[in-house]
Order: sequence, then C-alpha cells, then structure tokens
Amino acid sequence: MSTPSKTVAFHTLGCKLNFSETSSISRDFISSGFEKVDYKEPADFYVINTCSVTENADKEAKKLIKQAKKRNPESAVIIIGCYAQLKPEQVALIDGVDLVLGAEEKFNLIEHLDKINFNNRTTKIYQSQISDTKDFIPSYSYGERTRSYLKVQDGCDYTCSFCTIPQARGGSRSDTVKKTKEIAEKISNTNIREIVLTGVNIGDFGKNTSENFLDLIRELDNLKNLDRIRISSIEPNLLTDDIIRFCLSSNKFTPHFHIPLQSGSNKVLKKMRRRYFVEKYAERIDFIKSLNPNSCIGVDVIVGFPGEEEEDFLKTYEFLSNLDISYLHVFTYSERANTDALNIRKTVPKNVRADRSKMLRILSEKKKRSFYESSVKSKKLVLFESHKEEKLVGHSDNYIKVMVPGPKKFINTIKEVQISHNAGTHVEGMLL
Repeated sequence: MSTPSKTVAFHTLGCKLNFSETSSISRDFISSGFEKVDYKEPADFYVINTCSVTENADKEAKKLIKQAKKRNPESAVIIIGCYAQLKPEQVALIDGVDLVLGAEEKFNLIEHLDKINFNNRTTKIYQSQISDTKDFIPSYSYGERTRSYLKVQDGCDYTCSFCTIPQARGGSRSDTVKKTKEIAEKISNTNIREIVLTGVNIGDFGKNTSENFLDLIRELDNLKNLDRIRISSIEPNLLTDDIIRFCLSSNKFTPHFHIPLQSGSNKVLKKMRRRYFVEKYAERIDFIKSLNPNSCIGVDVIVGFPGEEEEDFLKTYEFLSNLDISYLHVFTYSERANTDALNIRKTVPKNVRADRSKMLRILSEKKKRSFYESSVKSKKLVLFESHKEEKLVGHSDNYIKVMVPGPKKFINTIKEVQISHNAGTHVEGMLL
C-alpha cells in the first residue's frame, strides 16, 4: 500500500499474548513507512485487537470505535483478534468498522488495507476456518516496557466446557526450540531485561514433536545479555516436577508461577472438563513451596459456573484460604455461545456470582498482603520499570511490587533493595 505520511494507532484488549501480537503487527506497519501514534491521538488507521474472554467485548469495541471516529471522522477502523474470529458478522455491524480480520488474516493486515474503499464504507470481513489455521506465527512485544512478552505457543487442544479460545485460535501449535531461541536472542540483544513466555497453553509446547517445554526453558536459560525469564500461566497437569525444579534452580527463570485452578470443587472441575482434581493441584503448590518458600504463586479461579452450589463455592473458598498462594485472578462466569457449559442446568443467579466474586477478591487481597509481609526485612533484586512521585517502581524476581526513593536513571536496571515495610498494594524500602 502506498502510505505517504500515514499514521496508525493500536489498542489491545485482553491477555499478554494479544499484547505480543499487537506489538509485532505494529512493527510491520512502522517498517512499511507508517508513523505509530498513541490511540488517544488522531490517526488515519485505528487497529483494535480484541479478546473473547471479555464479557462485554462488543461494548468495549463500540466505545473504542466511537473514540477513534471522534478524533478523526475520516479514519479507518480495523478489528482483529479473538472477538473478530468468533463473531465477525456481529463485529461488522458495529457502526464505524471498515475491516474485520480473523485469526490468521490479522498478520497480513497491511495487505488488507488496500481493500478499504474510503468512498464507499462497506465493512469487509476476511476470515478463514479456524480448523485451517495450522501455522505458528511468532510474535513478541518491544518498546512499551522493560520486559518483553514472547509468544512461544498458540491455540489449544483442550475442550474445557466454558472456553471459546480453541474456536478463536485453533489447535495447539508452536515453533521449534531453535527458532524460538533465535527470537529470544534477538530480544536479549536489545535493552530488554526480562522476557515473559506467553501462549494459550504453553505447557503444550512441542506437542506432536520430539521437543517439549522443558527442552525450551533449558535452552533459554543459556541466553546472554538477559537478566530474567518469567513463565506466564501454565496448566497444573503440565507443570511437572522437572519444570519446577529447573525454574527454581536456574540462572534466569524467576520463582513465580501462575497456575489456573478454576474451582476448588472436584465436582465442578469435572463439569468444566479440567484435566486434574484439587488433590493434584495442592500437590503442585506444596512441591513448589518445599523447594522455595518465597515463590510467588498466582491462581485463576472462576465463580458462578453452572451447577456450582453453595457447598461447591465454600469448598473453593476453604481450599484457597488454606493454600499457600500469593494472589488470585477472579473471573465471574459469563455465558459463551457455542460452549457446552450452556447445556448444564442450574445456572447461578448473577447477583450470587457477584457476591462470590467479591468474597474471593477480598481473599486475594489478604493473600497478597500476607505474601508481601513475608518479604519485610529481606533484600530483593528489583527490576525498576517506572518513576512516580520521586519513587522508582518495579518488581522483585518473585513478583513483589516495590517502591523506593531513587532517580529516574535507574529505570530498566536491577538494583538491590532492603525492604522495610508493607504498604498493602506494594512494599517500600531503600536502595542498597
């Protein structure tokens, strides 16, 4: 496309995987001569990368499109991502949308721009069958933060009854260890200090090949010019003893695990078609803590799933309350089209879902406060990411948020900090 003085703005909804893909797509635009501007500024093209997990995906998209058109009424709006793949016709009906691109087409976005007719604003949809999506397209984020999100895996072969991600992203696939390491090396040769490995089901890396996730992290641990590697969410049934041992004894991998639970009731886990029970989950947590008591452990949990009785919720609450974890990501169940969970009787009233969600969010705050308290009087190596009110803000290797007085020049550096007290949402101390 001929693009003299064309500007483009991006907005990403949802997960770290989406952020990595948006960043890669934006670099393609810059390489093609576009100027990237902030989404709050006037632009010729606005690209919105959407999420299927967000309950109000259409409302969010409408709001963002309205904002774009207000800044530049003549701009073109392109919708990509999971929502665009799952409900392209619904997205196309939103006033102001020019182009809707499915899971595979989004990586060829620039080529599709030529198909926008600025004289006749008829929305065009380009979407292939998700079953035809076989290729793994690598991506990584760069430029927004001191860390980079590196996509190492995409899609999922699991059939959880509440989830639409396999419909939005297709089957599980990944690249080779060698090619993935080459991209990681490229990132490590920039000023990035930390890489976060992302994917839909990263523990499935190398499925149907002779390689696996342990092979990958062993190779990445040898990267030079990089301080830290962090693993994003990994399924408990795929988080093996060997992976845990390696991460907790490695040179670069952080003592931080995010492990989805979804429910503390085996009855509900079975309805969800999860691949473990609470006993297995508790065993994973105990094993991590036996090797490193200071490890940070985050947990995903869904409340209000169909058939979740009061007894099931109380089991979940008690299980999480007694578990040595650091924080929760609480999701209130919402109905998703074309999921088997819709066929489960005894739906939970929305007000009950909200009450249960509130209880778990309060529990999460208590867990985080307790975890942060355990770091007081200790020394932590902190990667500083920003500077607010004369204070440096960053995270320790075990994902504790730290704020200390210090100069701006220390952003994107790792410094040792003496933790003095717990401020609730973060800890404070002094540089050593």
